[in-house]
Amino acid sequence: MFKKKRVLNHRVILWMAVCLSSMLCVTMFVPMLLVKKIPNGDAAAPVQVATDGSLQETITAQGLMIPVYLTKKAMVETVPLEQYVKGVLAAEMPVEFELEALKAQAMAARTYVVRRVIEKDYSNMPVNDALVTDTTAHQAYLTEQELKEKWDKRSYEANMAKIDRAVNETKDMILTYEHKPINATFFSTSNGYTENSEDYWPFESPYLRSVPSPWDVKLSSRYQETVEITYKNMLQKLGVTSIATTGTNAKAMKVLEWSAGHRIKKMTIGGKTFSGREVREKLGLASSQFDWKWSGSKVAITTYGFGHGVGMSQWGANGMAKEGKTAEQIVTYYYTGISIEKAAPFIQKS
Repeated sequence: MFKKKRVLNHRVILWMAVCLSSMLCVTMFVPMLLVKKIPNGDAAAPVQVATDGSLQETITAQGLMIPVYLTKKAMVETVPLEQYVKGVLAAEMPVEFELEALKAQAMAARTYVVRRVIEKDYSNMPVNDALVTDTTAHQAYLTEQELKEKWDKRSYEANMAKIDRAVNETKDMILTYEHKPINATFFSTSNGYTENSEDYWPFESPYLRSVPSPWDVKLSSRYQETVEITYKNMLQKLGVTSIATTGTNAKAMKVLEWSAGHRIKKMTIGGKTFSGREVREKLGLASSQFDWKWSGSKVAITTYGFGHGVGMSQWGANGMAKEGKTAEQIVTYYYTGISIEKAAPFIQKS
C-alpha cells in the first residue's frame, strides 16, 4: 500500500513538471511570434506611415525612412530622409555650387520625396517595395559607396562636409503652397526664363509660373548647344513622310505658338502639328527653345537652355546665390507664392 502511494505521488509530480514546462514554453515562444523585432539602433518599434502592397514607409528613431530602388544593383536600400536628401543633392547638383544654391536644392529634393509619401504616390516604380528609384525618373541619388568611388578620399571628405552643411542647415524644411507640399520640379539651365507648368505638362500649378532667369546664359555651359540630324532621321523620329527644307509651304518647319517662357509651344513639321515638348523628346533635344538651319540633307538645330524649364533652374539658383541671395529667397523666387514649413507635422499626420 505504501509502495503504491509512492509511485502515484511520483507520477503526479512528473505530470505537474511537464505541465509547468509546457506553460513556460508557451509564455516565452508566443510573444516572440507576436512581437515584431525592433531593428538595431532604434529606440522604438517602427510606426507604419503608408502601405501599398508590400511597401511600407516607416518612422524610426532616425526619422522617416525612404526605401530607394537602386537600379544598377536591382535592390532596395532604405535610408533616413536626411541621408536620402544628401544622396540626391550630391547626384543632382554640382558640389562646387554656392552653399545657398545647394540649400535651395536640398529643400526641393526633400519636398519632392515627402510629397510622394504623403500622397502615397508610387508612380513610375519598377518594384512594389520602394518609393523612388535612384534615377531622374524620380530624383538622381548616389549611395555613400558610390560617392566614395566618385571622389578621392580628400575630395570626399571636403565635399561631404559641404553637402552635410547644406542639408543640416535646412533640416526638415519643405516647400508648401496652401499648407501642402508642392511638386518641387527643377531642371539644369533655363533659356532666360522658366516655363508655366501647363505649357510643358498637361496640368496647371499656381506656384509653377514663368519667371525671368537671366543668370543661366552667363554661367551655364549647357546654355547653348547645336546638334546635326539627317533628313532621313528627322522623318523617322517625327513620323512624317517629307519635310520642305526651303520655302514656307505647309511641309516646312514653322513655329505656330510661343510659350510664356519663350519656348516653342506649337509648330508644324512636314505638315504635321507638334508641341514643342514632343519635338524636343522625339529628337532628343536639350530644350524646347531652338532654331534650325538646313544644309543639304542635314539640319543643324541649336537649343537654348537644358531641361524642361519648369520650376527651379539650378544654374539660375547658383547665379542668385553668387549675388548674395539666400536659399529662402531662391526658392520663393522660382516657386511663386510658396511658404517654407517643417516636414515633421505633415509626416506624422499622414
